Amino acid sequence: MQLKVPPPRPAADETMQLRIPEGGIPAGSGIPDASGISATDGASETPGTPSAASDMSGTSSRRRRKAPRPSPAARLTATLGPRLAPVLGSVVAFLGPYVRRLRPHYPRPGRTGWRRWIPSWRQTLGGFLASLGLSGLFLAVAYAATDIPDDLNTYATQQDNVYFWADGTPMARTGWVQRQAMPLDEIPEDVRWAVLAAENESFYNDPGISFKGITRALFRTLGRGDTQGGSTITQQYVKNVYLSQDQTVSRKFTEAMIALKLDNKMSKDEILESYLNTSWFGRGTYGIQRAAQAYYGKDVSELNASEAAFLASLLKGAGLFDPHLGKANRERAVERWSWTLDRMVSIGKLSAQERAKYRKFPEPLKSNPLYDTGEQSDYLVELATQYVKKNAHISAKEFDLGGYQIYTTFDKDREAQLTDAVTKARKQARKDDPKAAEAAHYGAASIAADGRILAVYGGPDHRTQGYNESNATTVPAGSAFLPFVYAAGLEHGVRKTRDGEPTPVTGETLYNGDDGVPVTTPEGPYWDRSGRKVSARNDGGKSYGQISLHRALALSVNTPFMQLGMDTGLEKVRATAVAAGLLPSSIGARVPALSTGSSTPSAIRMASGYATFAADGVHTEPYSVRRITRNGHKVALDAPPTRRAVGVDTAREVHSALTDAFRTAHPDAAPASAGVAGKAGTTRDDTAAWYVGTAKKVSTAVVVYRIDLSKSLEPLPLKGLGGTATDSVPYGIWSRAMSPLG
Repeated sequence: MQLKVPPPRPAADETMQLRIPEGGIPAGSGIPDASGISATDGASETPGTPSAASDMSGTSSRRRRKAPRPSPAARLTATLGPRLAPVLGSVVAFLGPYVRRLRPHYPRPGRTGWRRWIPSWRQTLGGFLASLGLSGLFLAVAYAATDIPDDLNTYATQQDNVYFWADGTPMARTGWVQRQAMPLDEIPEDVRWAVLAAENESFYNDPGISFKGITRALFRTLGRGDTQGGSTITQQYVKNVYLSQDQTVSRKFTEAMIALKLDNKMSKDEILESYLNTSWFGRGTYGIQRAAQAYYGKDVSELNASEAAFLASLLKGAGLFDPHLGKANRERAVERWSWTLDRMVSIGKLSAQERAKYRKFPEPLKSNPLYDTGEQSDYLVELATQYVKKNAHISAKEFDLGGYQIYTTFDKDREAQLTDAVTKARKQARKDDPKAAEAAHYGAASIAADGRILAVYGGPDHRTQGYNESNATTVPAGSAFLPFVYAAGLEHGVRKTRDGEPTPVTGETLYNGDDGVPVTTPEGPYWDRSGRKVSARNDGGKSYGQISLHRALALSVNTPFMQLGMDTGLEKVRATAVAAGLLPSSIGARVPALSTGSSTPSAIRMASGYATFAADGVHTEPYSVRRITRNGHKVALDAPPTRRAVGVDTAREVHSALTDAFRTAHPDAAPASAGVAGKAGTTRDDTAAWYVGTAKKVSTAVVVYRIDLSKSLEPLPLKGLGGTATDSVPYGIWSRAMSPLG
């Protein structure tokens, strides 16, 4: 039997469709009329019997869920809506027509061609005003959010740079921590207006920033990727004192905001005074007072308009405008100086009559008199500073802020010995021949086989002779150059024919040692440009016949090595000398005289070259600084490069020949077991005398020469200041500096 289940009744909350028959709803149907009361209400219900409607109502109430609570925004809208509706309605009613006009319709109706896509003047004006308003709002917020920093940059707490000897004891200090801040009323008006004319003539009228300049800087940034230009003096002061030197748009924007606030907080005179006392002028100086002393040896109160105009030019970059740093610098400095004076006239701060007085460039001092002490340590500081800036990649401006601890390679005892030895030689020269001694110069340097510069003698007084004689490439090396020719021959062999294979060379290879032997090439005699045969000459015109290269070096015989250089190839001789440590710029021309010492190396480089032979052919570039810290934190320093200059066997053979050269010339100076090697160097025209030797893995080079710097840079004859072959002045200095040799 099949049970039929009636279909379920629809739930009370389900949607039901009512079809209304044509002619309306019949009476008595139970459907409510317009009043909401059913025609059968009360008639079809009996007491005690629930109706269908009440049954459905009960079911719905049991299934109803609790309504979610309105959000705060909805409640706020419900509360304020009635109150704001009239106001908003009025605003919308007023702005509606204008908004509809500004609303873009593309393509625009009533236009043809390309004009359909061009905004109307109302749209353009509206966009401009909106952008202007938003920009103003942004700047106002940025201005309010920017604070003037409480901390100044490191220049305000500038420190000394401290240099240490190799043993860690202090050697010297540099820096201007005693910087004098000058009140504005002690700075002459000509000085102030020279700076303002050069940097910011509208300073007293601008709001601290230059809108024109910032716009120009912005275009430069967008066009070329830099942020140069556009800075007022206030902005420069903010950058120097509060911010970094990074050239970024964000830094430039922050600079402008702080400058606006600072201009409202400080008077113009206060800003100018602070700017003049904190700006960098080069030569280790911050502030106009130190600059006046460094460049003119006087206080700022004594400067005239012409000198002030030059100092103002340094604010653009002392490295570009210090005239004693190069010819191009001088040209820029003179041009900027003249322009600044003309600007002072044009803005009414200098009369044309007074300007006419300043036609000659006010030449500054050659060096900073506040820096030089005259002692040998000044030369050491100079060498170390140059090395630090180059190999630690520190700018001059950053270095002058101070705070660096520079640990040098200089040996205090060796420096004292070398200085004492040269000083005694100077005194003796003045005693023997005062006139000749006036033009005498002595350069000396000691370098370890691992490249450390241990000591140098730079000159008698750094204040009167700023250049370093140990580092000067002034006079030829003469016969002291022969070891490099010997090394090239041993390393590369010789060619007697143009296309033949190279023939090996040893210390026992024989060459003609006679005086006046013609120099030959595979094609025949070598002719100079004047059409004469070139011949080699020995000191004193002495001839030695056939002689081994080893013995020829020991006896300093020139003629074999001039021919050896031709047979080896002058380019190979040059390359060997450079690989061993000589600078390419000091190497002489590729003519036979190259082999007999036409090159002009410095004492530092000659000592470095001989040290290469003592180091078994490995060359380490000379270096004067082993470590740098700044306020106790390590600063990265490039390691000195090393390279193999010649083979081990070549280096040892050259060093052996130099050992025999020392023993031959000075048999009783040191025991044979000491391993001392060295060689004298003389020049054909007697303009220089050298001695270069090695003991205990330290090479020292000494050179004596004469130059009258007041007349020219041409070397003069020594007139006996170099001593004799048996009593050489350079050897005397060398032996005292290297003592004890045993």
